[in-house]
Amino acid sequence: MKRLICRMGNPILRKRAQKIDKNSIKTDGFRQLLEDLKDSMDHYGGIGIAAPQVGIDLQLALIELEGINRYGEEINFPLTYFINPEITYLTDELQGFWEGCLSVPGLRGYVERPKKVRVNFLNQLGEEKEIVAEGFLATVLQHELDHLEGVLYIDRIKDFKLLSYQEEFEQFINTKALD
Repeated sequence: MKRLICRMGNPILRKRAQKIDKNSIKTDGFRQLLEDLKDSMDHYGGIGIAAPQVGIDLQLALIELEGINRYGEEINFPLTYFINPEITYLTDELQGFWEGCLSVPGLRGYVERPKKVRVNFLNQLGEEKEIVAEGFLATVLQHELDHLEGVLYIDRIKDFKLLSYQEEFEQFINTKALD
């Protein structure tokens, strides 16, 4: 069942989400939450979603990337659930992408983030996992996991001249990363 998206201004988007008790992962209620998050992400057209975006104060996010993104990169990252994730930045080198967010509808902003990260997390079965990512996937991971810390992508924009409404972005702004 899809859930309504909390938009910028909702206080749940600005607080650190609570850790999930590992014992709750195998419950029917938790499995339903996983399905609801996936349904919500698909309904609203996202490539990722975090529990606080649907009003749930838990450290849970999911990402699914299939096909060619708007930067011409082919990425096939299967549906992955991130429970109690911990991110480590593996480089100081930054990369920039135009980001959007289901909780900040109608806007795009240019954000620079570390190019390579490692994420340790539990999956939907409660198993410990680790992912090392770079490029666009690293940015998507950082964006979604920021939600669990009460951070929105607009907080990371350094130059607000690089914030645009979606329609103007599509009409006037080159979608490739700025040089």
